[in-house]
Amino acid sequence: MMQPVVTRFPPSPTGYLHVGGARTALFNWLYARHTKGKFILRIEDTDRVRSTQSSVDAIFKALEWLGIDWDEGPYYQSRRFDVYQAYVEKLIQSGDAYYCTCSPDALAVMREKALKTGGKPKYDGTCREKNRPKSDHAVVRFKAPFSGTTILEDVVKGPVVFQNEELDDFILLRSDGTPTYNFVVVIDDITMQINTVIRGDDHVMNTPRQMQLYRALKAELPTYAHVPMVLGKDRTRLSKRHGAMSVTAYRDMGYLPEAFINYLVRLGWSHGDQEFFTRDELIEKFSLDHIGRAAGVFDIEKLSALNADHIQAADTADIAGRLLPFLSRKGFLPQKGPWLNKVVDTLKPRSKTLVEMADAAGFYFVDTVAYEPKAAAKFLKPAAAEPIKALIREFAAIEHFSEENLEAAFKTVMQQTGLKLGKIAQPVRVALTGRTASPGIFEIVEIIGRERVIARLEQALAYIEK
Repeated sequence: MMQPVVTRFPPSPTGYLHVGGARTALFNWLYARHTKGKFILRIEDTDRVRSTQSSVDAIFKALEWLGIDWDEGPYYQSRRFDVYQAYVEKLIQSGDAYYCTCSPDALAVMREKALKTGGKPKYDGTCREKNRPKSDHAVVRFKAPFSGTTILEDVVKGPVVFQNEELDDFILLRSDGTPTYNFVVVIDDITMQINTVIRGDDHVMNTPRQMQLYRALKAELPTYAHVPMVLGKDRTRLSKRHGAMSVTAYRDMGYLPEAFINYLVRLGWSHGDQEFFTRDELIEKFSLDHIGRAAGVFDIEKLSALNADHIQAADTADIAGRLLPFLSRKGFLPQKGPWLNKVVDTLKPRSKTLVEMADAAGFYFVDTVAYEPKAAAKFLKPAAAEPIKALIREFAAIEHFSEENLEAAFKTVMQQTGLKLGKIAQPVRVALTGRTASPGIFEIVEIIGRERVIARLEQALAYIEK
């Protein structure tokens, strides 16, 4: 019987969760959910100087926004030193590790000597067979194989061959008693029964050392999938100058988590020509054999276009609820309900983000509209006064303020003035919204409501007459 898949996401809490880290978390989470396996969260905080609680909190917030939940954890490496110590003892007992007392100066001489003779600057094995006892300044080194090869069978990259003579007896435990990264990762993965490791291909060079540790501990190797990096548009590693920010910055910019994970997954994974995926579709379709070998290129414009598609596809009441914090940032405090839903319905087709939507919604909430100077100069002219006055009379007389009746009112004014709809609608649009582009004129008139519409039209007349 096949073991259930167990994946993990092990961030270091030395900063916020960025795009590359979020995609790694997502691939592991999706694969665990797709296979009905287990997803474990582990905080790799052995770097006591740089690890902070605020970074841990930021990682949790980002995962929560993305909707990535975990089945076990969070485990903290800083609380597991007794586990690592026990495995160090085990490796010393089996002869796979040893105490080394070479001083930093001696190591520097070794490195220099190796470089002069065209070799790699690595540890030369001075203490390897000396059976030194434990002492205050000793480190513990792994006794690595000198010859042969270590072959990584990678799901994404295919076989990668490492010559063992290129590697050295790396440190497991520093002289201050803190364990090293390559050591703790393996011990954690073994003790947490991780059998699938999906991570960035910047970890490939760590893998042969980790595999050698697995073999020394007679533990079964996990399935490895090293995924290509996420690059900026100039095809260099994604950094702040490309707009690489914390994941929660994208939340604050008005992106939907569904769109963000859809976009992240598509940076390096594909399913035919499909671009738009719901969360459920991603869980259903995600598999390791569809991860590509080429690096993903992060493009904020493509993310925005996909976000617009997700806004358009989402339930209006749901979007209205998510819009509230963005409206309150602007000082608007509407209630959830049918009126706000109508407002959102008019804005959904033309908003790429919730920030854009909140900006565009302003005219619905203000008491006095501010006109864009160009719009006012072009459309709020003396010629517009007569049709605006006629519309005020028509609107005042309408019993039921519906789109249908409003359309009829515009037609009546068109007949009275001999003007086409555009000649009447554009000045009215500027009077009601302050700008030349807005949702459909009948829709917005109905939503703003009779009293406020008439007040705004009278304000426009006063502006024209002035």
